Amino acid sequence: MSRLDDIKLTNAQIAWRAAQDIEDGAYVNLGIGFPEMVAQYTVEGRTPIFHTENGVLGFGPAPAPGDEDWDLINAGKKAITLKPGAAFFHHADSFAMVRGGHLDVAILGAFQVAQNGDLANWSTGKGAIPAVGGAMDLVQSAKRVAVVTDHVTKTGEPKLVDTCTMPLTGVQCVTRVYTSLAVVDIAEGHFVLREKLPAISFDELQDLTGAELKTQGPVADLTVPET
Repeated sequence: MSRLDDIKLTNAQIAWRAAQDIEDGAYVNLGIGFPEMVAQYTVEGRTPIFHTENGVLGFGPAPAPGDEDWDLINAGKKAITLKPGAAFFHHADSFAMVRGGHLDVAILGAFQVAQNGDLANWSTGKGAIPAVGGAMDLVQSAKRVAVVTDHVTKTGEPKLVDTCTMPLTGVQCVTRVYTSLAVVDIAEGHFVLREKLPAISFDELQDLTGAELKTQGPVADLTVPET
């Protein structure tokens, strides 16, 4: 086990941090897989309205094990709960909401994010099994696109890069990345470091990032609770 494994955030902690930036009343789509965890960490006093492409608006956290109703699932086929006022609708109507620009936030996973905001998250390239889903619609239509991801791949390669080498999902669409080591904004074609784990130095973080990290004023400590 490397030092990085000892200090980095878990997926649940990354999801918690991303949830802190969702505003009360925001309409939010959570990508399939890891981003779905964000629904578990709604900030007390805020009521985001979660949307899923298969036709539900207003779902809540996952049910407790054993309490699943398998007629109630999200686009990732995971069991969900419903909040008061939840609505069901046709798949086409769901995408009309997306393409009509009615979503405030989309939170997605990523294979790569480029410093200009390009996103690659549907295919790793030749020979890979593609998984387009609704991501291409979401990144072009949501008012804000954020990414939750490990800072590096399983083999230690940067996921925040100068230029994406994998097939693109969207161009210049991502504005913030929540990683296992930092919170990074994308502004004027650059990565701007906003928060980092206290246990890692700026130089160490830069070595794990595939493009220059810029700063604009003090960099805050990235602190999260145990989850």
